[in-house]
Amino acid sequence: QVQLIESGGGLVQTGGSLRLSCTVAPRTFGSVNMAWFRQAPGKEREFVAAISYSGRSTHYGDSVKGRFTISRDNSENTVYLQMNSLKPEDTAVYYCGADQTFAFSGSAMTAAAKYDYWGQGTQVTVSS
Repeated sequence: QVQLIESGGGLVQTGGSLRLSCTVAPRTFGSVNMAWFRQAPGKEREFVAAISYSGRSTHYGDSVKGRFTISRDNSENTVYLQMNSLKPEDTAVYYCGADQTFAFSGSAMTAAAKYDYWGQGTQVTVSS
């Protein structure tokens, strides 16, 4: 059974930084396209960033461009989300998703329906 295990959330002040991690198990699942989404209370799940299975392509949501960076270490089956210059509006539960296809098209990666597996979520709270 495929599992996505997230970590790294927490409480941070405005302007601070956090790094989220998402490890895919088992290792035999292989390298797949991955993404981060977030969901604030009372709102729909929002696309944050995606990275191709090779790591060569990335795509970001408009609200995080220039502040967040997605990366991956395929030797560790782990995807990271470095979040800088955090704002109170970044407060949400952050989820990582795995897409079993190898097709990577920026706009197509923003749809939650594209992802086959999800993690349990990690809370990020940015205080003002």
